[in-house]
Amino acid sequence: MGKRLRDIRWLSVWCRRFTVDFGEVFIPPNLEVPKPRVLPEFKRLAHGLRSDNISILDAKTFYIPNLHYDGAGPDAYFWVGNGTEPTPFGIKVPNEMGSLDPLRGYQGEDIEIQLPGSLTVYDIDWLAVWCVQYRHNFGHVLIPKDLDVPPALGQTKISTSSTPRSSPPTNCREFLDKRLQVQWLMKGDQVQITLSAKMREDQYVAFGLSGAQNRPQMAGGDVTVAFYDTVSRTFQAVDYYMSHPAQCDGKSGVCPDERIGGRNDVTVISGERKNGVTKIVYTRPLQTNEAVNDRSIPSQGEVSVIAAFGPLNSRREANAHSITDKTTEDFRIDFSSFDDHDCSGSLYDLTLLDGPQPWPPSRITGETVFSAKIGPTGGKRGYTPITGHPSWGIAWYINDLLIPEITVERGQTYTFMVEGGDDSTNPARYHPFYITDSVEGGFGQKSEKEQKRQKVYAGVAYNRDGYPYPTAAGRYCEWTHKSIDKSSEKETFQEFVETLRLECEPGSPAILNWTVPLDAPDLLYYQCYTHTNLGWKIQVVNPGYNSQQNGDDTSGAQTSIFSVVGTISCILAAVTISTNSPSHIF
Repeated sequence: MGKRLRDIRWLSVWCRRFTVDFGEVFIPPNLEVPKPRVLPEFKRLAHGLRSDNISILDAKTFYIPNLHYDGAGPDAYFWVGNGTEPTPFGIKVPNEMGSLDPLRGYQGEDIEIQLPGSLTVYDIDWLAVWCVQYRHNFGHVLIPKDLDVPPALGQTKISTSSTPRSSPPTNCREFLDKRLQVQWLMKGDQVQITLSAKMREDQYVAFGLSGAQNRPQMAGGDVTVAFYDTVSRTFQAVDYYMSHPAQCDGKSGVCPDERIGGRNDVTVISGERKNGVTKIVYTRPLQTNEAVNDRSIPSQGEVSVIAAFGPLNSRREANAHSITDKTTEDFRIDFSSFDDHDCSGSLYDLTLLDGPQPWPPSRITGETVFSAKIGPTGGKRGYTPITGHPSWGIAWYINDLLIPEITVERGQTYTFMVEGGDDSTNPARYHPFYITDSVEGGFGQKSEKEQKRQKVYAGVAYNRDGYPYPTAAGRYCEWTHKSIDKSSEKETFQEFVETLRLECEPGSPAILNWTVPLDAPDLLYYQCYTHTNLGWKIQVVNPGYNSQQNGDDTSGAQTSIFSVVGTISCILAAVTISTNSPSHIF
């Protein structure tokens, strides 16, 4: 009734009828009650990660206000562990939706996350945003040892032999190439349905009664459309009626019942998204009072069902699905059955093959001066589909193009103006440039044996003791997201660039002058000395090749956006910087 611990002086087991005290405990007036603890903000190391001061609300819950993160890390998670700073030996923490998917972008959001299992804040030394695949810390906050925070809700509850155990439905059917599993359990005059679907966040899954018995038919169908709403950050299950297979116009088509004057008879019970699988539990009545928009689920006997996947439109409503994403056979279910189970495997083992179309590779031919900066990889449209290799979340931008293929001639000298960062104490902003025959790069992190397997053509020197060191780093310049990663929304790279802004630290570029050896192989790579998979191909051709190509045909490849004036400016800048910074020249 609103009372707090400080408002009472004792707690007892008391018999009111006979006014007898069976036992009591007294609460001291100077009791120090556990309370939330405020920590510093995330340390800002990479990918725009920042926040306001983080709070520990209870033994399992962190409150992270004003969280910013560009979402470009390929394998980033909330990460906790022990030691003086984050290490690969940590534990993933679900995001604010309870999902263990790689983290999305955040734009100043206030979120709460909870430690998994029996883990508490007393068991850990730090909370970080960590890229598992590349073992990289984007930022962290340390957990003090003198905590005295409240226990988490339910943390002190004890299970007994009399505690009822929930029993999940044992009915399960698979649909749509085993990408959808449907479980059901009849409860009185309602049926509880669990949809587990391997799908993207921007998709829906639809399941329900066919518009015709003994065959799959959309027209006349009564389905539930379930999805994760990325705008409201909630799970949705919406009652739909399909008068005919067309977009809803507010009167007919594939429409939510509420939009055409009906009622949403579906109730969401729970939802979660984990490792690319969306799971939503909902109930609906067997019978409703809507004769037009709803069909009845028989209390006994089979009924034909249909299912589909598809994209959500801007209204967060079901959009048209592809021909391969709907049921084409007559599937029937008896919703009163029990132990009707033919689900064969785990959805987490499936791999989604569809996705946004990748951008075509860029190419630079006929240039002799190049700028090398850092930028985002372009998600599923950029680095990985172009190269076939996993990305770290950033990549080289050459002349403001994402990992273009560069064509150089043997015997010709080329100038690279490198702005990959020269602060070796901050790995997130230290990306020396070098040229190699390795498709992976990362010479500096290789063992001596591994280093001998690749040949370096420029950007690496050796000290008197024979140890290698990079020679081309320069100030740090990065193309960063203006908000969050919008690569999946942009059909062309040029449109994607408009969502970025260039941020450069004070300082000068490093100048790397490279004369292509006459015996150089046909294929080399520009790479990062300290990290793998940031660069791409250098095509090496014989002298005169570029002149021939320019004379015959210049329309085939996408070239650099640098103009002649820009090239002259770069050369002049290179001369100036070379004079001031002789240590960067070789």
